[in-house]
Amino acid sequence: MIRPILIHPDPRLKKNCAPVDAVTPELGQLAEDMLATMYDAPGIGLAAPQVGAMTRLLVMDCVKDPEKSPRPMVLINPTVTWSSEDTSVYDEGCLSIPDQYAEITRPAKVRVEWLGLDGKTVEEEFEGLWATCVQHEIDHLNGKLFIDYLGPLKRQMITRKMEKLKRELARRG
Repeated sequence: MIRPILIHPDPRLKKNCAPVDAVTPELGQLAEDMLATMYDAPGIGLAAPQVGAMTRLLVMDCVKDPEKSPRPMVLINPTVTWSSEDTSVYDEGCLSIPDQYAEITRPAKVRVEWLGLDGKTVEEEFEGLWATCVQHEIDHLNGKLFIDYLGPLKRQMITRKMEKLKRELARRG
């Protein structure tokens, strides 16, 4: 099921999410819905608070080449266990902040540990777009948006644009 994506500013996007206590069928359904929502948007990552679920769950798939098989990933309670001193800059966007982009500097490589839907612990090192994406989505679980890395003027400008977009969407019903 495609779920509605919350648009900034929404107070739920600024909240720290609770850890998942147990992998349940409901959590599996949420992950499936989030992947469908992410692909439909289209996006490469989506965190649970973006669909109003205040839990530490994210989905991502950074395979953009139509010749390659998709790699949908579900990360429960993800934590960065290591990050490189080398950094990379990506022009980031966000499904909760449509049509707004900014260059954000993050560690170029990160190692992340999480629970899979099978309840087993997984650890993997990410680099490139995957590293940027996983860090961006983990930020969502901590109530942080990519615009929080920007200066106050640029952040306020984007927030005003989003408030205007939300008013327009509400008028259209």
